[in-house]
Amino acid sequence: MKPHVICHMMSPLDGQLVVDKWSPSTGRSSDDLVAEYDRVHDELECDAWIAGRAVGEEFADGEPHPPSDPGEVQRPVHVARAGADEYAILIDEGGKLHWGGPETYGAPIIMVLGHDVGDAHLAELAADGISYIVADGDTIDLAAVLNTLGDRFGIKRLLLEGGGRTNGTFFKAGLVDEVSLLIFPAIGGRSGSPTLFEAGDDGLADHVRLSMSANEMRRNGVVHLRYAVSYA
Repeated sequence: MKPHVICHMMSPLDGQLVVDKWSPSTGRSSDDLVAEYDRVHDELECDAWIAGRAVGEEFADGEPHPPSDPGEVQRPVHVARAGADEYAILIDEGGKLHWGGPETYGAPIIMVLGHDVGDAHLAELAADGISYIVADGDTIDLAAVLNTLGDRFGIKRLLLEGGGRTNGTFFKAGLVDEVSLLIFPAIGGRSGSPTLFEAGDDGLADHVRLSMSANEMRRNGVVHLRYAVSYA
């Protein structure tokens, strides 16, 4: 069963993504801003969060260390740990991320990988106590991944906290149910800076419909907006 997916993000008024590029406009450090974002993350009470490889590179802390004898590996799903309170899920189609242990930020890791990822990398993940889901086809079927996360890991509510391309891909596939957005009193203003949602030349304007479900003024002038998502 597909989890309820909430895209949870933060931005200045112009929707720019990279926090340390616009945090000076608030007069506060990027750490202070992210702390407010994290408070809302916890309040949303989800079972897991998911992001793409670019986000994962910020905290993947290992070097390649495949076992000398990988032996037989499980495909397409390996469950290292079921029933956790929260999971950290990273989409890494090429199998580029490596870890120093089975958790990040205290959450067991689940990797989502392309079908061409080799057995040695899968064996490395399994030996580290890390779960994984390998794509069956040439591309990662996000709908199938979500169903696996629900059926095999018991995930019912999932925070999408990706980069702009990962967010845009989920919206393009019609898989986001809700948006949670923190707007900070700031303007980034950098030309060409990455934005929260990037979905190629076609964009999302003729595909996604939003209706506000809640709004809240928080500390330091931050506004928390929530929207239900539907698709044209």
